[in-house]
Amino acid sequence: MVRFLGFGAGLIFVIALLVGALMPREAAVEDPIKKIHLYPEAARWQQDGPLGMGVFGTYDRAQLQRGFQVYKEVCSACHGLERIAFRNLGALGFSEAEVKALAKAREVPSLDPQTGEPSTRPALPSDHWPSPYPNEVAARAANNNALPPDLSLIIKARPDGKRYVHSLLTGYDKPVPQGFEITEGLHFNPYFHSVAIAMARPLNDEQVTYADGTKATVDQMSMDVTAFLHWASEPELERRRQIGVATLIFLGILTVLAWLTYRKVWAGVAH
Repeated sequence: MVRFLGFGAGLIFVIALLVGALMPREAAVEDPIKKIHLYPEAARWQQDGPLGMGVFGTYDRAQLQRGFQVYKEVCSACHGLERIAFRNLGALGFSEAEVKALAKAREVPSLDPQTGEPSTRPALPSDHWPSPYPNEVAARAANNNALPPDLSLIIKARPDGKRYVHSLLTGYDKPVPQGFEITEGLHFNPYFHSVAIAMARPLNDEQVTYADGTKATVDQMSMDVTAFLHWASEPELERRRQIGVATLIFLGILTVLAWLTYRKVWAGVAH
C-alpha cells in the first residue's frame, strides 16, 4: 500500500512537471519605463582630453570656479560635499584669502566652550563643507521623505557619471509621454532610472551671474557644475595622470636601454 501511494505521488509529480513544461507561457509584460528611459547624451569636457584620451586632459580652472559658484548658490541648499575641505578649493585657483572668506561665510557645527551645548561657528579652511541638514531624518523631513545624496562622489557613483549628471540637470524640459502619469510630489526626468525624481528642476537660465561674463544658460551651468563635481570626486586626477605619463616614459626608456644592453652582452655569442 505504501509503495502504491509513493508511486502515485511520484506519477502526479511527473505529470505536473510535464504539463508545466509543455504549456505555453504567457508573454512577459514589458516594463513601460524602459520605453521612456533615456541614456545620457554625449558631452565632452576639457579633462576628457583630445579625442577622449583622458590621460592628456586637464581641468579648466575657469569652468571649475563657475561650477563651484553654481554648486554654492544652487545645489548646496540641499546637497552636501562632505569630502571636500575649504582649503581644497585653492586647487580651483582661489587665493588663500578667498578660501578663508569662503570658509568664514559658512557655519559649521561646534560646541559652546562655556556650556558644552551644541552650537555653530564660522568655518575654517581646514573644515569640510557642511551638510545643509543636521542628520538624515531632518533631510528627509525637508524633502518629502527623499534623501538628497551627498555630491562628493556622485560622478564616480553613477554609471557614465559626468554625462548622466549633465543629462539629468538638463532633462526636465522633456515632455511627459501620453498616458504616463507622474505621482504627486515627483517630477518627470527620462534620464533618471525610474523617470520620476523627487528633485524639482534645479536650474533656470540666468539663475546665477558669472563673474567672467559667461552667459548662464541651463546647459552652461550644467556643464560647469558637472565639471566641478568631477573635480570633487577626483581632485588628484591631473597629478595621477602626470605620474602615469612619466611612468610610461620611464618604462619606455628602460625597455630601450635593456634591449641595447642585451644586444651588447650577447653580441659576440654565436647562435
